[in-house]
Amino acid sequence: MVNVGIVGCGFVGSELIAQLHATRSSAKRLKVVAITNIDNMHLSDEEYTPLHLTNWEADLAKNGTKPDLDTFVKYMAESPDHAVIVDCTASEAIANMYPSWLRKGLSIVTPNKKAFSGPLSLFKEVHMLSANYSGNGRTPLTYHESTVGAGLPVLSTLVDFVKTGDEIQLIEGIFSGTLSYLFNNYSSANAKAESKGSFSEIVKVAKELGYTEPDPRDDLNGMDVARKVTICGRLAGVDLDLSTLNIENIVPESLRQVATADEFMSKLPEFDDYFAKLNEEAKKEGKVLRYVGVVDPKGNNSGVKLMKYPADHPFAGLQGSDNIIKFTTKYFPNGVIVQGAGAGGPPTAYGIFSDLLKIQERVEGF
Repeated sequence: MVNVGIVGCGFVGSELIAQLHATRSSAKRLKVVAITNIDNMHLSDEEYTPLHLTNWEADLAKNGTKPDLDTFVKYMAESPDHAVIVDCTASEAIANMYPSWLRKGLSIVTPNKKAFSGPLSLFKEVHMLSANYSGNGRTPLTYHESTVGAGLPVLSTLVDFVKTGDEIQLIEGIFSGTLSYLFNNYSSANAKAESKGSFSEIVKVAKELGYTEPDPRDDLNGMDVARKVTICGRLAGVDLDLSTLNIENIVPESLRQVATADEFMSKLPEFDDYFAKLNEEAKKEGKVLRYVGVVDPKGNNSGVKLMKYPADHPFAGLQGSDNIIKFTTKYFPNGVIVQGAGAGGPPTAYGIFSDLLKIQERVEGF
């Protein structure tokens, strides 16, 4: 058995619990024995009996105690079977705790990007303490597939390239579902396609659909993509850092400091002509605009930028809010493409679930 403790049960965490409950017969070697959120903490008994997940929210509210992460971690570390903590938060403070958890023998699965895109020293410490990266022993293990592309097999593919001695020549991709949606609708490869509106109108629709953050500047500034590029770069052996990575912020400079999201949205139409000009220039070249992240292990072109691609390029024909990542390697000179839904609760929870199964299979040998 592998005992699982879940930290954070919001959008992603609750979806993970639902998936674990729905597949409890096939995933019976995984036992959820602890759940905590910002309000309550529910630990199982001394025998680590699985928690009932049918009404876990009501049970958490009824039987839960005041959250105490130290108590939570101690309980998991004393598990007679191998234990995994799933961090479903986006907390930097919690990510900073990962080394201490690993030193207690606890494995980690998480969609939290902070430990892998933050200080390089933390990234290296986590990897040094994780058997699947350091090669020391069988456990503990760290998996974070869902930090890039939700449940898409992006990082596992990249790690396989590295472990088999392939040479990563270039990684490029559309890593943001939000920016994918914006530019797929704004700059279409289909010359006959009807205009979906001005740039600001498309941003407005995306915000109303829930594709953007509450403040769309948090998408348009490129930091989310930059974190994913940094993670991919580091796994490919390039010591990228957010402080030095070239990041093109497409939020108009005069709107970066406005006080509220509403004020930003009200003033964004003033810059529609600027984006229209970029789009027209691309069209004249038979190209489209796409906001991409690039890892260039051999050169100095790693970064996040708005680029132009010809209409027959795989990035140009992307639909909806899909992600697409292309790996060009020595063994695969024409590239390997991973494409699909790269955001949302179900795909992200699927990626976490898959990582949990990897740990269970590695620990128990099947």
